[in-house]
Amino acid sequence: MSTGVYTTTKKDGSTSYRVSITYRRKHISLGSYTDYEMAHSIYISGRNLVENPNITLEDYNSNMNIPFNKFVCLINFRDNGLYFPNPIYLRKQYFEYYLSEHQVLKFDRDDLFFYASHKIQHRGGYLFVCDYGSQYKILGRYGIKPFAVYGRDYIMANGDKNDYRYSNIKVINNYTGVTLHPDSVKDYYQATIHINGNYIIGRYDTENYAAIAYNKAVDILHTNGLKKAYIKNYIPTIKKEEYLHIYNNIEVSDKIINYKPDSN
Repeated sequence: MSTGVYTTTKKDGSTSYRVSITYRRKHISLGSYTDYEMAHSIYISGRNLVENPNITLEDYNSNMNIPFNKFVCLINFRDNGLYFPNPIYLRKQYFEYYLSEHQVLKFDRDDLFFYASHKIQHRGGYLFVCDYGSQYKILGRYGIKPFAVYGRDYIMANGDKNDYRYSNIKVINNYTGVTLHPDSVKDYYQATIHINGNYIIGRYDTENYAAIAYNKAVDILHTNGLKKAYIKNYIPTIKKEEYLHIYNNIEVSDKIINYKPDSN
């Protein structure tokens, strides 16, 4: 049995080969395999990565037998002296998170601790992490509301949708159901709510007014018997007394006021 390959027995009695290397006093697992020759070759590949500074991230190819995420982890450890279990590579002012060979996310170093301990997953066009047993879209970390639409509610300033550095994320609409509408006379904010289609609640002079109108529309619909769950807007810049004054006096569409769940 070669160095770095250890025999283990599974619960079903079959044999597997566990691979690990020790580098800079760090014990790093490279996985378990059913074939000894494969396990041995992965150990050799791991040693080559940490001992050969000429191998770069761009050198990975499908013929390499070491898993890509481990490839990234080992090269980062070799180059930067820090080992992360997630496929992260540190740059001077930011870090990269490799979802795959072809999709690389960029983050500010302020986010390093979080993403070093939270694996990013990709499903249905959304990126999310699991934390305390729940799934959270990573967009929420940057003030982007659930169901936000790229190009309408937020944009990436440089056009790169994989660049999550704070300076690159521009939030256009801060509140659910609120959209800024540029106008030749005066810009306005439109509040819209989705029931069995989009219903316009009204048009308002400020973003805060439109957000409050959306909340009022939610309350009216629930009072009218609609069971649909909505996420209401939290507006931190307005005190409770001012919020209640606006809420009580703001007008919403008659279509919202008169909507009945069985009317459509």
